[in-house]
Amino acid sequence: MAGTQYNQLGSEPSSSLLSRARSLAVEHSKLSAHLADSFDGRVAKRVGELRPIANVLEEWDRANESITELNSLLDDPDTDPELKSLAIEDLETTKAALPTISENLKQALVPRHPFAALPCLLEIRPGAGGDEAGLFAFELLRMYTAFCSRRGFRSSIIKLEVGDGPAEDRLSEAVVEVEADGAYEILRTESGVHRVQRVPATETKGRTHTSAVSVMVLPSFPETGGSMDNALNFDDPNSDYYVDPQEVRSEKMRASGAGGQHVNKTESAIRLTHIPTGIVVSMQDSRSQHANRKKAWQILRARLAEARQEAREQELVELRRGVLGGVARMGRGDKIRTYNYGQSRCTDHRSGTTIHNLDDVLDGGEGLETIMESVRSWLVDQEVAALVADELAKDKKTARS
Repeated sequence: MAGTQYNQLGSEPSSSLLSRARSLAVEHSKLSAHLADSFDGRVAKRVGELRPIANVLEEWDRANESITELNSLLDDPDTDPELKSLAIEDLETTKAALPTISENLKQALVPRHPFAALPCLLEIRPGAGGDEAGLFAFELLRMYTAFCSRRGFRSSIIKLEVGDGPAEDRLSEAVVEVEADGAYEILRTESGVHRVQRVPATETKGRTHTSAVSVMVLPSFPETGGSMDNALNFDDPNSDYYVDPQEVRSEKMRASGAGGQHVNKTESAIRLTHIPTGIVVSMQDSRSQHANRKKAWQILRARLAEARQEAREQELVELRRGVLGGVARMGRGDKIRTYNYGQSRCTDHRSGTTIHNLDDVLDGGEGLETIMESVRSWLVDQEVAALVADELAKDKKTARS
């Protein structure tokens, strides 16, 4: 866990984090002074990003100054007994507040994910486990739909494919669009492999089977990128998330699978292939070729954006390995959670949190919310460890120069 790389909060942040916070607070002060003379949109945005750090650092410094002053009062033999009694109470209160302030400082220092404010797409696909994996994939689809409903997030299924066979709820692939702003930040805890352990209905000897479902959380961009931040503007060729239409092969096909006579008579299905990466998106859910093309582009753009962001994060991990000997990170292929039906247990393998009320988790209730919140805290810990690695790397570079 990241706790081996920095002082676990409860006393104070590590010296590296405090040093970084003070450096950013100085930058905030200088940029604020610049804004007072002339307005600049980019400067104003940066000031807004740094303000929480400056505010929490000021609160941290005030608390520590107060502790120093109160200790001086208590150490002074001339201090009035009544005043000393009040000082003891204030000291206890201030010390009790330090862990919270320290935690707030830690979270303020973590850079916001570039997709944090966006809606998202949830992709659900069965993995190992045959029919049982497809059945559990459908249950995860219902779980996330229920979770969105409880949170008041508008969600819609934009792609739904079921496998051939007697079981109508054996999912092959589903893509759910969660249209709420900030949904990506809330649901990005769910990316990875979800493992289920249970006795299938078709198992005659009562043996527990293990199967897996892959979940991917992707950023959902608006229909046009012109209204977005420049860095995320996928219409801008200079953006990291731009997709060149010339690099995408588009094919029209006849829809396949359930759907009656319609599927054999019209070429409404669309398949897009991003030639440089080989990423393929097929869409046939709508009878409208235009609607299928629109949805396919939405998914292709999301997959490419996520892949590029993941590659960028992996580069940072490789750079930090030389400093700390490794920074923990879990990717889309890692097993992140186990759902054990026999024990009514759900365990997340990143945060180590276990909930002994599986029905509530699968209903998208408070149990799922608790697990997701624990993973968000885990992610912050990983980011803090990475920040410490960056500071150590800078210190080493400065020492060598």
